[in-house]
Amino acid sequence: MPMDRYLKFFDSVSLTDLMDYILYFLNSIRWQDVVDITLNSYILFRFYVLFRKTNVFKILIGIAALWFFQQIAVSVGLIVTSWVVQAITTVAALIIIVVFRNEIRSVLQTRNLKAILWGFSQKSLNAPVQIIAESAFDLAKKRIGALIVIPGKEDLNEAIQNGIPVNGEISREMISSIFWPDNPVHDGAMLIEGNQITEVGVILPLSYRQDLPSYYGTRHRAAVGIAEMTDAMVIVVSEERGTILAIKGSRIQRILKVEDLITVLQEHTGETDNTKKSIRRDRMEFLAAAMVSFMVITGIWLTIARGLDTLVTLEIPIEYMNRSPAIEIMDASVNSVRIQLGGSGALIKSIRPEQVRVRIDLGRSFVGSNTFTITNENISLPPGVFIKSFQPSAVDVILDIPVSKEIPIQVDWTGKLPENLRIERIALDPEKITVVGGSQILKNIQTIYTEKIPLDNLTTSRSMTVNLALRPASLKVGPGFREKLVVEYVVKEKTAKEAKP
Repeated sequence: MPMDRYLKFFDSVSLTDLMDYILYFLNSIRWQDVVDITLNSYILFRFYVLFRKTNVFKILIGIAALWFFQQIAVSVGLIVTSWVVQAITTVAALIIIVVFRNEIRSVLQTRNLKAILWGFSQKSLNAPVQIIAESAFDLAKKRIGALIVIPGKEDLNEAIQNGIPVNGEISREMISSIFWPDNPVHDGAMLIEGNQITEVGVILPLSYRQDLPSYYGTRHRAAVGIAEMTDAMVIVVSEERGTILAIKGSRIQRILKVEDLITVLQEHTGETDNTKKSIRRDRMEFLAAAMVSFMVITGIWLTIARGLDTLVTLEIPIEYMNRSPAIEIMDASVNSVRIQLGGSGALIKSIRPEQVRVRIDLGRSFVGSNTFTITNENISLPPGVFIKSFQPSAVDVILDIPVSKEIPIQVDWTGKLPENLRIERIALDPEKITVVGGSQILKNIQTIYTEKIPLDNLTTSRSMTVNLALRPASLKVGPGFREKLVVEYVVKEKTAKEAKP
């Protein structure tokens, strides 16, 4: 709708009319519309979550801006501009698929189906706690034992011995290779400080606690021993059971998920507060993105699916329901209802006349004349379409019990026979016909006429086939009869005596 039409619309309506329109609009929203908006809003939100840190997302923002500009151009009547922008938008969508296909593939390949549909990407951690946690679970799956020590504030030099300096950058490959069973230093502990693996093959003091489980071997007792003597955090991977323990002080904690181990390591390294702030920021960002996605999809839905300025008029035949088998409809004041429908342009263009039905219930009708009022309840519509107006508002229906009656046929002559001629004989085949119709109608009918036959053209004797004139139209011929008959007539010239006035 052009902008000037919007202004005229708001100038011409009162506040009450506007409120009524809003209420009607809200009541007309279907559950399918709610599902439609929610589903597409979530899809748009997932696109943001998956691609928010990529170049693809920047291009998507540009395409969205082009689409918005195109809608403005359409609303103000800039036909060429809107067409050009629409073409550019289409080409830009193809560019994303072609140019950024590798980036799109990398984003999708690094996530499983659950992460694509539901998961949220997290920012990389400042310390390598995620690498440590993932490496520990990789070793546990392969049943490779490991002992990782992460110092606290206290110095460990007096508690450990025989370590081999490495000073290598932390990586999953590095950790996996150090604890590989064929590596000479795999039985010792690994010492991690900051982002570096500082020492490997470290020997730790054993704990002599009597309350430890009997299946704890040397690796576990060494982990408990260093934890008792210092404030270090020790990660133990059992090669026999594939379990992971986090030990600090006197606390021994079984770890079941990577996320839990990351949390424990963050608490030990002091990153918890920063991580919580980051999580809060991410949550606020995702909440804002969800709200924007909902508003964008709602705006698109309002533009495409709810433009209520499109009208169409349909002529819909009336259907009669629950009629008694013993009663027939003999006549009706109208046979169809003229309905003006409103709705979005897309819905109105797709609507078919057979999707609209007008039904009248004859369950409480009686023999004779019946008047039925037509309301909105008598009219069924496709979802998303509303009734603007309809005519007529009532229909008169005549009902009767059908009976059969044999009635003689008579020729309906019209005009004047030439003065020198006379009709000597007329023969009809058949002379009588069985007619089926309402008892009240047939009671008053004694003769059935043919269609009109002009006398002016009768000059010779002959036979002709003519139609019956069944009135009213509710009358039908009985079984074995047709609505045609043969009229045979004999025409002769008048004698001199007959011709005298």
